[in-house]
Amino acid sequence: MNLARLREFIRSFTRLIEQSGGSETQIFNHGRSLLQALISHDDWLPDRFARAKAESYQQYLLHCDPLERFSVVSFVWGGGQSTPIHDHTVWGMIGVMRGAEFCEAFRESSGQEQLQLWGTRLLPAGSIDMVSPATGDIHRVANHLKDHVSISIHVYGANIGAVKRHVYDQNTGVRRSFVSGYSGSVMPNIWDNA
Repeated sequence: MNLARLREFIRSFTRLIEQSGGSETQIFNHGRSLLQALISHDDWLPDRFARAKAESYQQYLLHCDPLERFSVVSFVWGGGQSTPIHDHTVWGMIGVMRGAEFCEAFRESSGQEQLQLWGTRLLPAGSIDMVSPATGDIHRVANHLKDHVSISIHVYGANIGAVKRHVYDQNTGVRRSFVSGYSGSVMPNIWDNA
């Protein structure tokens, strides 16, 4: 287990947040390479934060910045599991580390009740995807694999488990507020250098 990779990612991302002045463009431009480097290795995520459960995908908190400027989360998908259509209300980066995900992007259309499907993307391992209220923030994500676990590492511009967000009904466009929370009550101890 090489937790030093996660520790270095968190250090580098903290520096990026401090230097970016809140510029989403800078965060995406430089953060993409940091996340790419992290997910290109599959030797650092503790098993406890990589466990799928039959009832639903899991969202494990790996780190939350003390000022809640960003959080790092592992999403673990059992075969065929999917999110509802939802938004984030903050920027986010998704890096697929194991397996593959399928993303459907939506947007609200003025004067129409239904959400409009804006595009679809297959995200194999190694892929990075971005979400943002400025560029597209509503999507539904599914494990593309029906009989294998997929894992993605997400970085969000807030403590995402505490952010008030929305799920959407695709046919009516009606949105309902929710706060996701996290699947576990512990985080990995990245500071033990023993």
